[in-house]
Amino acid sequence: MRVEEVYRPGALMCNATDPLSAVAREMTSKHVGALAVLDGNIIIGIVSERDIVRAAAEGVDTAHARAGTFASTDVQTARFAEDTTDVARRMLDAGIRHLPVVQDHTVVGMIAMRDLLAIEAWL
Repeated sequence: MRVEEVYRPGALMCNATDPLSAVAREMTSKHVGALAVLDGNIIIGIVSERDIVRAAAEGVDTAHARAGTFASTDVQTARFAEDTTDVARRMLDAGIRHLPVVQDHTVVGMIAMRDLLAIEAWL
């Protein structure tokens, strides 16, 4: 199966300057565990539930802390034509649960480990 068949399409991203509290609300409203962090049109990171929990554990005021400060910056992406098994292996090897999906250098959605697990459970 290919990424384009199972990814979650949509604007699953935020700006590097967005407050973590707004990022958390966006994740909650979209029912996702991570957002791609953009500086203009460039992906500079990914902010996940874990990053927000880390900020809260450090006593950070999430209304003032910025997404770019707490985002993981070693960003990997998935492409439409990639095989989902290869993507799952990359995610497991890297210890990550979410990958932004790009098409022609533009973020078009997100694929999560749970999306890949659903393929295995329902096939």
